Amino acid sequence: MDNIRLNVSLLRRRVPNLTSAAKSVGLRPATVSNLCTGKIPVGRAEVRTLVALADLAGCSLDDLIIRGEKVEMIETKIKVVDLFAPLTKGGTNGLVARPGMGQLVLLAELFYRLKMDGFTTMLLNPEGNHPEVNDISNEIDVITNSIEESYEKALALGNSKEIAFAADRSHVLSGKIQELQEKLDNVGIHSVTTFLVDLSGEVVDEDLPFGPLETLWQFDADLAARHKFPAINPVYSTSSVLEGAHLDLQHLSIQQRAQKLLRRYRELRSLVNVRGTDRLPESELLTFQRGERLEAYLTQPFYVAEQFSGKKGESVSLQDTLSDVRKILDGSLDTVQVDSLIYIGSLR
Repeated sequence: MDNIRLNVSLLRRRVPNLTSAAKSVGLRPATVSNLCTGKIPVGRAEVRTLVALADLAGCSLDDLIIRGEKVEMIETKIKVVDLFAPLTKGGTNGLVARPGMGQLVLLAELFYRLKMDGFTTMLLNPEGNHPEVNDISNEIDVITNSIEESYEKALALGNSKEIAFAADRSHVLSGKIQELQEKLDNVGIHSVTTFLVDLSGEVVDEDLPFGPLETLWQFDADLAARHKFPAINPVYSTSSVLEGAHLDLQHLSIQQRAQKLLRRYRELRSLVNVRGTDRLPESELLTFQRGERLEAYLTQPFYVAEQFSGKKGESVSLQDTLSDVRKILDGSLDTVQVDSLIYIGSLR
């Protein structure tokens, strides 16, 4: 039962407004979202939930559930992304953030790295006036102004090139993104990895802001306020790559241990901010200090921000990230100063 997952692309095409549709049949949108990203394994879902989703999509359970097909990860060499919410190749990946949390910087960095790996980057201009999009234009190969133009450009590239395609939520709400994905699927083009952003920031208040997603990056206001970038929340961000059947067991074990540590660290931080560390039991103090080091290590200098930060961009392989994080979890860095771990690449 482990090697099964939801057919997210089918759900996306058949049920564009999944939030209201889920509510209308008594399903919690958050539960549906967690099933789509793999945070809740399909094998643990209630049968009535799966039946309701199949009814909404107008398909059979066999069509809704994919068996034995591996979800492929794109290694970005961005530590927090690769460890906690890997980028899904050919999938739809959503960035959930308010303005000022660095989502466009992350998108620019991802596009920069993907271009280095041979991807063609494409942006569908958002509706309305959004001058901030100009900040990422250097990383865009193709800018389009309509779904039709996006389709024609993708069709011209065919499957000869991997495409990284970004669009704003305004095109999701209109149903145009779903229409584009279905048209490309119908002509056999499966080489498009999609990124959805919401430049208005309203997306953070909704359970399924972009509909079904393979990967969800939830940005964190507290991390952004403390200038810990990329400000991706490692506890709430997730990806269908993290389903046990698709992930190396070492990765899964370290990811789960790291997430557990950071979840408790975040709880302790609120206490420490009020009362300091003096009243923490020794075991909790150790948890707090290791969480502090791990949080610092997960910051990373970006190539696209070099001229602003004065720091050289860093790439860290997944294997190095796993090795480094294990050292922090196991206490090998307990005597290392926290500040020495901020905005570095791998451990030296």
